[in-house]
Amino acid sequence: MLVPSGEAIAVAAPGALIDCDVHNAVPSVEALFPYLPRYWVEHVQQSVFKGAGSTYYPPNAPVTARPGSIPPDGPPGSSLVLLRDQVLDPLGVEVAILNCLYAIDSLRNPEAAVAFASAVNDWQIAEWLDREPRLRGSIVVPPQLPELAAREIDRVGDHPGFVQVLLPARSEHPYGSRLFRPLWEAIDRRKLVAGIHFGGAPGNPPFPSGWPSHYFEEYAGMAQVFQSQLASIVSEGVLDLFPTTRIALLESGFTWLPAFMWRFDKEWRNLRQLVPWVKRAPSAYIREHVRLTVQPLDSPPTTEELLTTIEELGSDDLLLFATDYPHRHRADPARDLLPYLPETLARKIRHENARALYGLTVVAG
Repeated sequence: MLVPSGEAIAVAAPGALIDCDVHNAVPSVEALFPYLPRYWVEHVQQSVFKGAGSTYYPPNAPVTARPGSIPPDGPPGSSLVLLRDQVLDPLGVEVAILNCLYAIDSLRNPEAAVAFASAVNDWQIAEWLDREPRLRGSIVVPPQLPELAAREIDRVGDHPGFVQVLLPARSEHPYGSRLFRPLWEAIDRRKLVAGIHFGGAPGNPPFPSGWPSHYFEEYAGMAQVFQSQLASIVSEGVLDLFPTTRIALLESGFTWLPAFMWRFDKEWRNLRQLVPWVKRAPSAYIREHVRLTVQPLDSPPTTEELLTTIEELGSDDLLLFATDYPHRHRADPARDLLPYLPETLARKIRHENARALYGLTVVAG
């Protein structure tokens, strides 16, 4: 059971839908001025520094924006009006989890990273969470500075709108490293979910073999990055040290997981003497502590193959519904997955698994 102790789960209304990956984008650095210290406002105005310039999604990549999702005055995902019109209202979404991918991890100046992370979180509260009761937020932190990231989690972690801490999948060091101990302590202390999301701009290559030539390679190979983070978190004992930890893999896909768990378990049986603190098979830790969004939904040749892959996960509790708005994908989980599943499993993916993961008590009216 992945609900923080003392928090009840409400019974969901039929047809309830919880969207676990929706993106809100900062429209411009000027939008953060009301939430930045005066020093940084003046610095942006008087220098070439304009905040986080990196993006996990190139502007012209097909996956970056679905048709109609770009407002006239900002990038895809920067309009609450469009989010309501294109996702919340037509799908009847009960709750949507915001994941703001402002690339704090690309900022090398530690003072800038902290100031802009705080500004983004205050902007999320004022411009999104306070204006739309169906939204919950993810705390943006500087993951390259674990102690300062922990301080930011403690600063806003008690706000009822925040349910998650957002961590880019690509990182300077794997998240299981003891360097991140203050970060995990803060996430555990505030009873939040650790949301590990596609992307990242830490400055090191996305692959152990070096830099790819094309964005396509990076996008297609991101499953390997998620695998490396899972291997690190389990192997370094994070889930033993913090046994109530809850992790969501966001925009990771999931069809790679059964084969990865099989190999992870196999090698653990051979090499477990090297990590004696890992008391159980890695797949047992993953099934207990980790959840994954279904978007992007890989499209096997037949529906039967997809259902077989889901069965090989070994649990009905692992998958979460997500649209990944405003990003564009070939497959739509609402159309290409849920209608082909047994009703009990479809219901779990639509809302029950997310409700348990995030401790949500909101009930659709």
